[in-house]
Amino acid sequence: MGLLDQLAGELLGGSDGASPVLQIAQQLLQSHEGGLAGLLAQLNQGGLADQVKSWVGTGANLPVSADQLSAALGPAVIGKLAAALGMDAGTVTNQLAQGLPQLVDTLTPGGSVEGASDLLSQGLGSLFGR
Repeated sequence: MGLLDQLAGELLGGSDGASPVLQIAQQLLQSHEGGLAGLLAQLNQGGLADQVKSWVGTGANLPVSADQLSAALGPAVIGKLAAALGMDAGTVTNQLAQGLPQLVDTLTPGGSVEGASDLLSQGLGSLFGR
């Protein structure tokens, strides 16, 4: 099973490339300085170190709330995502809270972030025909 199949199956429950979770993840990773590693560093600094560690690690993923993500990412990042996708900020943070732990877990099966952003960018680009 390839990365795209795994993301679609495990994270999304299907293979629909129009999924809001995939759209938000693609936009977030493409616009975030440092890709996945930069995003995780910001979340660590934003008070979500335990959650991030669990997502990258091999154990169970700790949950995160929309409010926690909103606080860690800041209103500018959330607002930019919402505007780019034509969604409200609450929808963006709710979708991220539901999908981000599994997405990070799927992209870091060996507990390493190295190379994960490139794989995700290639995979999402294929799904969206870019």
